Amino acid sequence: IRDIVARLVGSEMCIRDRFGIDRLLADPRLRAPLSGRRVALLAHPASVTRDLTHSLDALAACSEIEVAAAFGPQHGLRGDKQDNMIESPDFDDPVHGIPVFSLYGEVRRPTDAMLSRFDVLLVDLQDLGCRIYTFITTLRYVLEAAARHGKEVWVLDRPNPVGRPIEGPKLQPGWESFVGAGPMPMRHGLTLGEMGAWFVATLELDVEYRVVEMQGWQPDAAPGFGWPLGERLWINPSPNAPNLSMARAYAGTVMLEGATLSEGRGTTRPLELFGAPDIEANRVIAEMRALAPQWLAGGRLRECWFEPTFHKHAGALCSGVQIHAEGPDYDHDAFRPWRLQALAFKAIRRLYPDYPLWRDFPYEYEHDKRAIDVINGGPSLREWVDDAAATPADLDALAIPDEEAWLDERRSHLLY
Repeated sequence: IRDIVARLVGSEMCIRDRFGIDRLLADPRLRAPLSGRRVALLAHPASVTRDLTHSLDALAACSEIEVAAAFGPQHGLRGDKQDNMIESPDFDDPVHGIPVFSLYGEVRRPTDAMLSRFDVLLVDLQDLGCRIYTFITTLRYVLEAAARHGKEVWVLDRPNPVGRPIEGPKLQPGWESFVGAGPMPMRHGLTLGEMGAWFVATLELDVEYRVVEMQGWQPDAAPGFGWPLGERLWINPSPNAPNLSMARAYAGTVMLEGATLSEGRGTTRPLELFGAPDIEANRVIAEMRALAPQWLAGGRLRECWFEPTFHKHAGALCSGVQIHAEGPDYDHDAFRPWRLQALAFKAIRRLYPDYPLWRDFPYEYEHDKRAIDVINGGPSLREWVDDAAATPADLDALAIPDEEAWLDERRSHLLY
């Protein structure tokens, strides 16, 4: 590992895309403030350098950095936990001999004992650019804890793989949860480093906060539009985030976690599919096109069949729809996954008025609220779907003012 890191640190190659971890390792001036201080790392399986060395191994091999502890978010440092509400334990790292604390186990926020193990926390997490993806909630929690205990937080920035587009109404007051860290829309269009700055400002946190910025990130550049295709390999940041197409669809398909429809868990294309044994996908697609064809722009829908090997409808043949957010038909600025999935729900409700669409179960430890409402940060989406008189224009009227307000609110926090 030390040889790998030495090559990375000493390289003078002109690399267009460097993430925060790569710049930290390559530039002694960036590392200098860490000298003589105890460092902790918050990471997951996608926390890798350009040459695919895990960030924990790379930092531990850097002689100027004393890695004293590590933290894992939901799904764990190793990404071994498949589903929501499957907790990870604390453990001792067998290679580096340091404690690895779970922030998705007995606690969601770092405890006093955990905080006593370090002076500076490095956060190196690949996000998906969606409010419900829990890594941003974990970032909020560690920033709040660091502010109370005088700890420093650095975000080693990574791309928002879905770029700058925003979509959806903001989370409503009183609907904060582990999948709702604050009043932002479903697609927020920020990197994790930018999101941390928004938290610091919005929550008025007195914390030493620093972003090790990326080099060369171009969120508006084709064909990746946020993800440097051809420059960096995709590593799953969570078990069911297998590719860029899924990341693009996720701000819509994540709502399926609050519905009885399968979201494709138990298949090879999770969160790019939806379906069930008792719907007719071709009719659903036709109804969507009749209701709001403008909401289908930017991607393609395809009728398909799938049989989940686990999770909802396991072992049952499902009539389904695959959302294709890639290829020659993909239009980054036109694609609106939240509206697309909302339209699918509306089409199913119109075709099957009595369909048991909404799933009734505790979602991310919220026991007294409907899962679909927790996901959306309020009941407005569900109420729109279930109201036979509500039109696509009514949903636009709910979302557009918040989307426009967020464009202004986030502007001062953009680093790229």
